[in-house]
This record gives sequence, structure tokens and C-alpha cells, in this order.
Amino acid sequence: MDTLSFKTISLNKATAENNWLIVDADSKVLGRVASEIAKLIRGKHKPGYTPHVNCGDNVIVINADKLRLTGKKWTDKVYVRHTGFPGGQRKTTANEMKAKSSTLLVESAVRGMLPKNKLGSQLFKNLYVYEGNEHPHEAQQPKEITL
Repeated sequence: MDTLSFKTISLNKATAENNWLIVDADSKVLGRVASEIAKLIRGKHKPGYTPHVNCGDNVIVINADKLRLTGKKWTDKVYVRHTGFPGGQRKTTANEMKAKSSTLLVESAVRGMLPKNKLGSQLFKNLYVYEGNEHPHEAQQPKEITL
């Protein structure tokens, strides 16, 4: 029996292949889309997945303004942040976030599903969210993916 065939292949930055993918978020539920996007960015769908390497794909999300939230989450879901000063806790609802920019909803959902370290910061840079149907990444020839 050939023991060389049982070696585990570990990717590194040079051997990782990053593709460009488009996800259409039209009338999809925010959390379900965000978890699939996080898997694509992380690279967990690839056979050569390595946890400590940026081996995922670049993901373009279009139609972020047409996302859905179930139940009463538009008014009841609260996003909390802190300014760093005493008494600086600020709360916003999902409706207020969407009024400001609907891309913030997708970005905060996906960021929460990525690792909280330097690798997570690198992975987050592979996410591109757009409110409308157009995006400026035609030169990369992205592939449409259905979730």
C-alpha cells in the first residue's frame, strides 16, 4: 500500500485559489444568506479547506436592499455599539440601519459569523455588498451562485 497517497494537503497563501462569486439576495432571509456567504468567504465549501489560511472566495452580494427579516425583527432587533466613553452605549433597530444603508445589515451579519482575529479581518475584505443590481467587478468575471 502506498503511504504517500494518505498525506494531508494543507493550503497556504500561495497555493490557495480565490474565485469571484455573485450572490443575489433578492427576497432572501438575512441570516440564512449571511451564513452561506460566511461559508463561501471562509472557504469551507472547498475540499482543500485549511482553517488558518485565507483560502475562500471573493463574494459580491447584489440587491441587498431587497432582503427580508422574519417576524417583528425590523422593529425589535437591536444592534448595540459603544462609543468608548462613559454612558456611550448606542442602540439602533434594523429599520434604522436599513434607512442609513442596507449594506450595513449584510455586513454586520456576515462579520459576526467570521473569526474574531486577524484572519477574520482579512476575510471580511473579500466581501463586497451593493444595494442595487449593478456592481463594478465585471472584469473579474464572477460566477453566479444560487443559495
